[in-house]
Amino acid sequence: MTSNAPIGIFDSGLGGISVAKEIHTLMPSENLIFYGDSANAPYGVRSTEDVQALSMRIADDFIARGAKAIVIACNTATSAAAQLMRSTYDIPIIGMEPALKLACDLGGGKPQHVIVTATELTLREKKFAALMHRFSATHTIEKQPCPALVDIIENGQFEDAEVVNKTLRGYLDAYDLDSVNSIVLGCTHFTYYRDYFRALVPQHVRIVDGNEGTARHVRDVLAERDELASNNNEGTIILLNSSDDPRMMELSNYFWSL
Repeated sequence: MTSNAPIGIFDSGLGGISVAKEIHTLMPSENLIFYGDSANAPYGVRSTEDVQALSMRIADDFIARGAKAIVIACNTATSAAAQLMRSTYDIPIIGMEPALKLACDLGGGKPQHVIVTATELTLREKKFAALMHRFSATHTIEKQPCPALVDIIENGQFEDAEVVNKTLRGYLDAYDLDSVNSIVLGCTHFTYYRDYFRALVPQHVRIVDGNEGTARHVRDVLAERDELASNNNEGTIILLNSSDDPRMMELSNYFWSL
């Protein structure tokens, strides 16, 4: 049995649009609703309790709109709220975590030196600590919080190369990048900076994110439940934002068009 009910996707701001685009590319028949909580961004500097409350409010709205699944397109909100949401709602709750396993696996069994860029809350939560513990015995894992990268996106400065490059160098200059194998983009906002990272780091350094894997997981979960949209459905996207600043919708459309 197919289902043309929408998939709800949310993030603390605009970064999760990159996840929505990946889902749309993989499953063009699906109806998507994306909610960016830019009025309360960034989540990464908030308390766990704050992020849980904000996430549950958004999820309640998705449920009211008849969502068949909710994708937490935010590593921070996944860390803080995924478990609570799964115990509250009876539809699939699909979260994200920094793609550390992928980065380590790309080494083909050799020890890897990996920098994980993410928000402060993601890197301090127990969920990431458990993930890091799985790999730190055989790999060198560096944690690098990058809060300003969220602010640059939300403030519409993404195309200001001088600001972006100065910020990235401030985060990366402390590392011997020649010894690094991979940089994990552990926040959905950061995936938009892929080309900036690529220009600043040696060519052998892999730039890794979890967007494609998340989209495949959404597809697999819905297929297992026999809830994929019918193939003849022309998928739609609704972009929503909590901010009353009209610029946020302009930026939402801009990032959807990239």
